[in-house]
Amino acid sequence: MDDELNVTYITFDGHVEINKYRYVYFFIMFTVYIVIICSNCIILYIICIHKNLHEPMYIFTAALLLNCVLYTTTIYPKLLIDFLSEKQIISYSACLFQFFIIYSLGSSEFVLLTAMAYDRYVAICKPLQYPTIMRKSTVSIFLVIVWLVPASSIAVQAIGMAKSKLCSFHLKSIFCNNTVYTLQCVRSKLVTVFGIVCYFDFVILPFLFIVFTYTKIFIVSYHSCKEIKKKAAETCLPHILVLVSFSCFGVYDVTIARVESDFPKTARFIVSLQLVLYQPLFNPFIYGLKMKEISKHLKRLFCPTKIICCIN
Repeated sequence: MDDELNVTYITFDGHVEINKYRYVYFFIMFTVYIVIICSNCIILYIICIHKNLHEPMYIFTAALLLNCVLYTTTIYPKLLIDFLSEKQIISYSACLFQFFIIYSLGSSEFVLLTAMAYDRYVAICKPLQYPTIMRKSTVSIFLVIVWLVPASSIAVQAIGMAKSKLCSFHLKSIFCNNTVYTLQCVRSKLVTVFGIVCYFDFVILPFLFIVFTYTKIFIVSYHSCKEIKKKAAETCLPHILVLVSFSCFGVYDVTIARVESDFPKTARFIVSLQLVLYQPLFNPFIYGLKMKEISKHLKRLFCPTKIICCIN
């Protein structure tokens, strides 16, 4: 589907009928987008301005929340435009760019959760060695790996897909996810193999490492005093909840989204919306309420008069 400028356009075929309620959908999604941006940015702001939060655990949390902001900004503006449009279309190059950003950030999130698990493992299982292991240079190296390695790997996939011949121009999704593969006449073996390698490197290996580290943490905590158990619960529970939530959506995206089946359009639309709704809202809620120090600063930010009264 080429126009005079030789630009290939893709039509989104994953939307349900929205013409009748387009402004309602737009208002709801716009409100959600603002809530996501504000909630994540507030916690980012708190971590940045308070020096007692300039520790590896909170720095990794800030990176995770920054990922959420970038992820939603990649999807929501286009989604909001689609709700107001008669026809939902996107150029193939822009679609691949969205694909690249989404999966780069998704892979980064798994690697970040791995870094956070390692940080908790060292803090609880090797507390005396923590200052020498988790130095600023170590954290900086982790962050470079978190963002550069997945981005470089996903870029190879995106470039390979850009050279593929297309036989379909209808995408069964509301944004450019793994269903992009279904547009190709013949799936490139190189891209497919590289995709499997990336999935193994950025999902399976991190997941196994996280399970291993948290198992060690629980064993050490079980044989420790109540204070250690409490510390482990307060710092590890949010990471586990985020990991489970993110893994569930990841399984859907990697399996169902890539299967060419008669999955009902309405069901596909609802599940796809969950990918852009739950996780970006889930992260700030979990880290804001479940992490004691962040929760304390949030209360001070939003309830300053109560604190002044208590002090007096």
